[in-house]
Amino acid sequence: MSTSRVFRVAAVFFAAASTMVTAQAAQPEATAFAKVDEIFADYALDNHIPGLVYGVVSNGRLIHVRGIGVQDLESRRPVTADTLFRIASMTKAFTALTILKLRDDGKLQLDAPAETYVPEMRGWKYPTQDSPRIRVRDLLNHTAGFVTDDPWGDRQTPLPEAEFSRLLREGVPFTRAPTTAWEYSNLGYALLGRIVANVSGHPFADTITQTLLKPLGMESSGFFVDAAPRERRALGYRWEDDEWRLEPTMAHGAFGAMGGIQTSANDYARWVAYLLSAWPPRDEANAGPVSRASVRELGQGSGFPRGFPQRVGHPGQGACPLTTSYGMGFHVSVGCDFGVTLSHGGGYPGYGSHILLIPQKGLGVFAFANRTYAGPSGAVWDAAAALSTEDFFKDRAPPVSEELARAYRAVGAIYQAGSVTGAQDQLAMNFLLDRDAAGWSRDLASLKKAVGDCDTAAVISPTGAMTGDFKWRCTHGRLTGSVLLAPTKPASIQQIKLEVQPH
Repeated sequence: MSTSRVFRVAAVFFAAASTMVTAQAAQPEATAFAKVDEIFADYALDNHIPGLVYGVVSNGRLIHVRGIGVQDLESRRPVTADTLFRIASMTKAFTALTILKLRDDGKLQLDAPAETYVPEMRGWKYPTQDSPRIRVRDLLNHTAGFVTDDPWGDRQTPLPEAEFSRLLREGVPFTRAPTTAWEYSNLGYALLGRIVANVSGHPFADTITQTLLKPLGMESSGFFVDAAPRERRALGYRWEDDEWRLEPTMAHGAFGAMGGIQTSANDYARWVAYLLSAWPPRDEANAGPVSRASVRELGQGSGFPRGFPQRVGHPGQGACPLTTSYGMGFHVSVGCDFGVTLSHGGGYPGYGSHILLIPQKGLGVFAFANRTYAGPSGAVWDAAAALSTEDFFKDRAPPVSEELARAYRAVGAIYQAGSVTGAQDQLAMNFLLDRDAAGWSRDLASLKKAVGDCDTAAVISPTGAMTGDFKWRCTHGRLTGSVLLAPTKPASIQQIKLEVQPH
């Protein structure tokens, strides 16, 4: 199995074109990327992958990308960062953000019944008399009451629009009442594609292309896979009976909104960089095609959390559990490994893919493969784990607000003075009711006896505009602490916590 060389790309999300450059990565960066390469090489070998490409995006740039294997078994062309793969259900995030853009433009409402925009749904028989009508939001969140439809839904990609209309007019069976549980539905996202078309007045593929792909410079990406140059396409294969078999190429059709996009690593990196640029919230002007606030809305969960014993991949002993819900085109998880993450896989006849975003670190890792339901999720998460421990992927801490900085200086003065009385004008009304001044003086004296004088000028780590954590180096040890402000004007201190850090 041949491998292509490593590329470095300076690919800012709003650039018109990416520039390929080669460079020697610095330590410890090179060591981290070598581990990533090993993870994906093992994955490709162990899973009968003809061709694979993977990339790492950080702070608006594709900083590492590599191809393994071949685009097709006939020509044996090596996979590169420009090879085109179908990314299957990773298309759903493009559909979801296009819906949000139409909402932003005042053309639809998320809480409106979906039948407002799809007339064929108006005669449907719901499973119970008290079932609510399906909303647009329910389709986005997979809470419309439809049954899981993999792999049936994948094979519907080329369904003609007229046949889709007939299917909708006849009505579809429900597995449960809408809004009562989460269940993944390709049909639901096909309906969103119909909503995009009806509301915009243009075919959904054209609308998504004009709304997102072209503004982001994703010139090689689209829904009409056969229109792309054959020499750039990764053909899809199935591993069956100990051999690879070519999967037929499915044409564009009514179900394309749930999984039809074809793209390259270079193009997709622009999408990843653009999504990550929505964090953290800030004052500067929006530079992308959809507002940063709407991009962050993709991570708003459905309200049906699902617990998992541990993340996918090989997290090792002591791995923390994840809590996951479905947002809009992304699974949204919270765990101690990465904090909040957005992720999604793509399973398709001939292809498998996965994307993981870690907004707190500005880090994204993705992979595309040309084997049916290849499922590179474990390799992607393991690669992210190998990278996130490195110092060059630091958390994106929010800025220290003026109110928090002023309160933190007051906390330092309180400790140095051994009393809160000199800072009473900065204390909220509850502060001395919860612990009086005499009690605070005794507590501060006990802390000073344990650790001595402290360097109270250490940097505070904000957890919000009105909260922050800190650690002080002291004569005989360390103090850890936090400060919490009250929602008053001016902001006042409602709580201070100080404790000796255990040895």
